[in-house]
Amino acid sequence: MRAALDGENLFDEPELKIEPGSIERKQIERTVAGLDGVLSIDLGCHGRKIMQTGMLRAESRAKAEKLIGAISAYIDGNTHTLVTSNGKEFDNLRIDVFKVSKERPSGNGVCCDYEIVYTQLAV
Repeated sequence: MRAALDGENLFDEPELKIEPGSIERKQIERTVAGLDGVLSIDLGCHGRKIMQTGMLRAESRAKAEKLIGAISAYIDGNTHTLVTSNGKEFDNLRIDVFKVSKERPSGNGVCCDYEIVYTQLAV
């Protein structure tokens, strides 16, 4: 599967997995004198977490570092759009975590596993 972040094709691997979490609903609960129970105020939907995992591949260590740097540049507090090759679109995404692990040689290049945690601010 492929995925593009803000139109930039950064993820192109068969191991790519995108797992949207449940939409979170927020509320405030307060006890009130003279009331048996609690007063609950619904604050509506407040986004959800989306996990993306996969493997980055590059022809050299230098190109892998450049790709990791390009992805890391999106950890800027702004919202972004992720579009997959099968037509799913996730917009209003903020990247909260980008972890790279298990770097190793692969064929004529290098590869490494990664994990990205997005927060979809508005669903």
